[in-house]
Amino acid sequence: MNTGTKDDPWALTTPPGSSAFTAWRDPSLDPPALVAQVGGTQVRYQLRCIEDLHAMLVSAGDWVALGGTDEQKVAPEGSVEAWARSEENPVGGWYGLKKGLRGRFGVYVPPVLEALGLAEVEHNPRNNRMRAIR
Repeated sequence: MNTGTKDDPWALTTPPGSSAFTAWRDPSLDPPALVAQVGGTQVRYQLRCIEDLHAMLVSAGDWVALGGTDEQKVAPEGSVEAWARSEENPVGGWYGLKKGLRGRFGVYVPPVLEALGLAEVEHNPRNNRMRAIR
């Protein structure tokens, strides 16, 4: 498995397996970020999202819908995407760092947790879920 650095990123696919992307941790950014490179587009989320999402999944104790959607669309209630935008999460709002590219958390972050052995992620064509591995 790759180390998840910019020089040795994780090679991942979205949960349905429809798109490949790379991801890495970049603690040198302010704030530190999890970076996903999707073609020519880079999306960034607060790096702490890895630990925070795992903690939320442990607390949920069961499968949670991913609900990945663009920032401009409403995230399905109770989904990972909705949690990543909620004022009730540990950062009090969006984990996404660049306005216009703050969504799709439920698409790009779950495969990272899966690669790290922190979660199981379903890989169906639609309506995927994830749950914590303790």
